[in-house]
Amino acid sequence: MSAITDNPSGLSGPAAPQPDQPDANQPDASQPGQPEFHQPGQPGGGEAPEPPGTARAALQNIRWAFTDVRVLTWRTLARIATTPEQLLNVTVQPLIFVLLFSYVFNGAIILPGHGNYREYLIAGIFAINMGGTAQGAAIGLAVDLSTGLIDRLRSLPMSRATVLAGRTLADLAMTVVAGIVTVVSGLIVGWRIHTGPADVLLAIGLALLFAYAAAWAGACVGMLARGAESAQAVGLTVIVPLSLTSNAFISTAHLTPWLRDIANWNPISVLAAACRQLLGNPNPAAAIHAWPMQHPELASALWSAILIGTLAPFAVWLYVRRTRR
Repeated sequence: MSAITDNPSGLSGPAAPQPDQPDANQPDASQPGQPEFHQPGQPGGGEAPEPPGTARAALQNIRWAFTDVRVLTWRTLARIATTPEQLLNVTVQPLIFVLLFSYVFNGAIILPGHGNYREYLIAGIFAINMGGTAQGAAIGLAVDLSTGLIDRLRSLPMSRATVLAGRTLADLAMTVVAGIVTVVSGLIVGWRIHTGPADVLLAIGLALLFAYAAAWAGACVGMLARGAESAQAVGLTVIVPLSLTSNAFISTAHLTPWLRDIANWNPISVLAAACRQLLGNPNPAAAIHAWPMQHPELASALWSAILIGTLAPFAVWLYVRRTRR
């Protein structure tokens, strides 16, 4: 027999569900303590996505991309707390360079015009540290690939470019530490700044721009390398020749003509000459009749823009190709 229940129609049978009565098996959002349920496809369980093709949808995608970059950058920097030895390259190495070259080669290297070698040297070490960002980015990305982190990030609904952007920005932040160590140790050994705040800020901006370009170069190496060891080897193979064939430690005025031409167009030479000119330090390169040495600030900015414009898309293409394997 079927149960007889109250029914507005007066007929016997199962009770019809009332539209204003919530199902007992569904959570009541009005009651505290109940979890929130979001529609599928909402990134992070947040606001619903806008219809594609609209201006609000484009702004929403940009905001999510910036959020992804911020999270990935912080994730890379937070690993320093568990592995503080990562700071050795950006703290001990610049300090050793400054002390070694300022005390060992001071007096042994005579600059054209007999300028102060220690004031000449610091800008060169500063430029080398900015270029060293490439090696840190290459090794870090190679480690992320070998540990499977990139495979986990690939499954998330995020742009492929944000993964590399977060990695390069984290390496740029590490390079800032190296720059601070170089400046402090340079002031200790006698290096001084002889210009105003505007020139100092321009020198810092050019250095950071070049460091970010070098980070994208390192990202390309990290994507092509088979492991952290090979990424380190490739990085040293590029960084060491660039550093030694530049005006970072010596003036290029007396080099072999063909080598001098290479050194004058070397991006590390250009950045070092720009920093020396902007900071009021000895700059023998100003007497060299080569366009990068006559216009080092513009040449350094162009070098960085060209490197970022070509290497950033190439690194993203390498990332997409490798993660499809």
